[in-house]
Amino acid sequence: MHIEPGPANVHSTEDYLEAVRGHEPAATREVAAAVGVTRQGADYRLRQLESAGLVWAKKIGWELVWMLPESE
Repeated sequence: MHIEPGPANVHSTEDYLEAVRGHEPAATREVAAAVGVTRQGADYRLRQLESAGLVWAKKIGWELVWMLPESE
């Protein structure tokens, strides 16, 4: 999947993957803080990365947490 450049894509894919890796399982707000974007911006980008198969999400309580696939 090709991810189009745009305001939510100022930071690299690797920035997001490193943030998830560093906090796994990583809440959206933790990824946002690590990357330096709003929670909404992180959510948008993480959903793009999920569509590309680079991360996956699980809802725990009210929080959506992000993890890397097993092969990472």
